[in-house]
Amino acid sequence: MTRNFDALVLGAGIIGVSVAVHLQARGRAVALIDRRTPGEETSHGNGGLIQREGVYPYAFPRSLGALLKYAGNRAPDVRYHASALPRVAPFLARYWGHSAPARHAAIARHYATLIEHSVTEHRTLARMAGVADMIRPSGWIKAFRLAATQDRELRVSEEWRRDYGVAYEAYDAAGLRAIEPHLSGLVGALRYTDADTVGDPGALVRAYAAYFEKLGGTLIKGDAMSLDPGWRVDTDVGPVQGSAAVVAMGPWAGDLGRRLGYRLPLAVKRGYHMHYAAQPGARLAHPVLDADNGFLLAPMARGIRVTTGAEFALRDAPRTPAQVAAVEPLAREIFPLGGPVDNEAWMGARPCTPDMMPIIGPAPSHSRLWFACGHAHHGLTLGPVTGRLIAEMITGAEPFVDPAPYAMTRF
Repeated sequence: MTRNFDALVLGAGIIGVSVAVHLQARGRAVALIDRRTPGEETSHGNGGLIQREGVYPYAFPRSLGALLKYAGNRAPDVRYHASALPRVAPFLARYWGHSAPARHAAIARHYATLIEHSVTEHRTLARMAGVADMIRPSGWIKAFRLAATQDRELRVSEEWRRDYGVAYEAYDAAGLRAIEPHLSGLVGALRYTDADTVGDPGALVRAYAAYFEKLGGTLIKGDAMSLDPGWRVDTDVGPVQGSAAVVAMGPWAGDLGRRLGYRLPLAVKRGYHMHYAAQPGARLAHPVLDADNGFLLAPMARGIRVTTGAEFALRDAPRTPAQVAAVEPLAREIFPLGGPVDNEAWMGARPCTPDMMPIIGPAPSHSRLWFACGHAHHGLTLGPVTGRLIAEMITGAEPFVDPAPYAMTRF
């Protein structure tokens, strides 16, 4: 017997869970469907940053020096699989084009309208879910080994403050030691004070999912790839059908899109993390990005999470955690890490679009089909914002953000 719902949300990462919560809170009967439990895939492994300062999405490097650096495939922050280049080259070419300064600035003007709501929407959802204490209003730190890097980033942050209201504090080496006494080898830092952080991103997603169920929503294990027009999905409890369907499947959204006739321009940036103990007496109060090497140290419930930059590879290619091995000794230079807590590195895949903006909105060729994917490095940051925006569009409410820049039709 087929179970009927007002909406099926496919994918239980931070984006799908946020969409499901907002729809259920607006009186829709929602089934949230995933093959795994909420927050186990890409949403599990990020750095725990809710990036209010992230008005400029991460661009493709365009200087000759940077391109030569990365071409050698030994940089700590960016690696690639040579065997994947023929497949990903068209995406990279479009990404490079959109990263031109003028185009990047135009993208930021649209992107900022999402980013500016990221902290307030998370705090609202966490409060409603009864887990406000899982979000820390601590800000995060971008730290520098080189004075030239610090000067460049200070100029950029001042532009962000002038144009987008991004708040920050600047520290010299002594000032940084005052707020993070166990860091060393750094000439200074910026702290983005309006950003929030999360000590267990996967647990936050599960808490939002539990709130969805408390509201009356239904969480079901099933094969989202089985979606057929009508909108019907095969699940562990039998077939379910919805009046509307939302594809929030992260790096797998393109697979389902192709089945339905859409060629979403999605690629992935894979990333890795490992947890380490801190040496006795050492403490880290903020997530800290080593801006000169592109890795993050983040205090998490499990230990100090060391996250890597980007690996350009096919989504399902074998894991190659060489970046973890490359950045671990660099991390030990600035913070007294102890031994590893994990047996092996975790890997996830960030779903990316060539213009660095997510896809949020209706499918152009199907009625009552919606897409919410392609959030790249800012999935955790933009989850509740996207959830609210999709829910408002589906229910016919006035969107709190203009959704036009994120429409599928822009491709």
